[in-house]
Amino acid sequence: MTLRDLRYLLAVVEHGHFGRAAEACGVSQPTLSVQVRKLEAELGLALLERGAKGVTPTPACRALLAHMRAAVAESEAVVAAAAALRDPLSGPFRLGIIPTLAPYLLPRLISGLRSRLPGLEIEPWEDQTAGLVERLRARNLDACVIATEPEAQDLVARPLFNEPFLAALPPTHPLAGQQTIAERELAPDILVLAEGHCLRDQALAVCAGAAVSHQPLRATSLVTLLHMVAAGYGTTLVPALAAASAREMGLVLRPLASPAGRTIRLAWRTRSARRPAIEAVREAIASLAGDGLPPAG
Repeated sequence: MTLRDLRYLLAVVEHGHFGRAAEACGVSQPTLSVQVRKLEAELGLALLERGAKGVTPTPACRALLAHMRAAVAESEAVVAAAAALRDPLSGPFRLGIIPTLAPYLLPRLISGLRSRLPGLEIEPWEDQTAGLVERLRARNLDACVIATEPEAQDLVARPLFNEPFLAALPPTHPLAGQQTIAERELAPDILVLAEGHCLRDQALAVCAGAAVSHQPLRATSLVTLLHMVAAGYGTTLVPALAAASAREMGLVLRPLASPAGRTIRLAWRTRSARRPAIEAVREAIASLAGDGLPPAG
């Protein structure tokens, strides 16, 4: 049994298809299939149920997946640690980022990080906070940019910058002529993201104490939310980095009467071997992304 065989099996489980797994691993489908069958023979277990509609892991495979993932992750950690010893600011750097930040923050970051840290190969991964934290703890990410404090004891997070919230309204809204918007005024028709997005909870928290009656919209992206506001369906809160995109849609943006916002943080594993690279990335992001925004405390 080799780590390569484990990677092949994990790819099949992830993609649910031999062809797509082989493509992801950069090998031919027959090669991958042969190695997976050899692994099954060595373990004396059927690991996959093969069907016309795809491939699914057997109960035995599910029982072993955590061990397989840990073995692959540990081997990658050894490689990463060795690379860090040779040159801590070189090699791939897997950076997670939440969806309400990615479209607005990544364009600022990628070219800037390449310029400041040319030895690092930034590999961005977009997902909701829970998914990023899970991947971070599984060593599938080196660090992630999030807007909440992670609760896991094996993770640490440090502030990058503070991002204010702005009230976003359609031009015809009765509140559009005001210079500032009070939370109680925004609450009756506020639109929020679907559950699982930290921006949803933060938006509702801003309006805490007011009669929130948000519309039954289940938007999974901030872009969809802004388009709905532009169509006159309601109001919302927009993070400052997304303000330019909101204005391009014709939305009216106003500061809140009681300023509110979110703290953007960089999180990583407390025992990560990539600490020098993480610190360098943290300093670069704070400088590149926080231009014009309040500094984090």
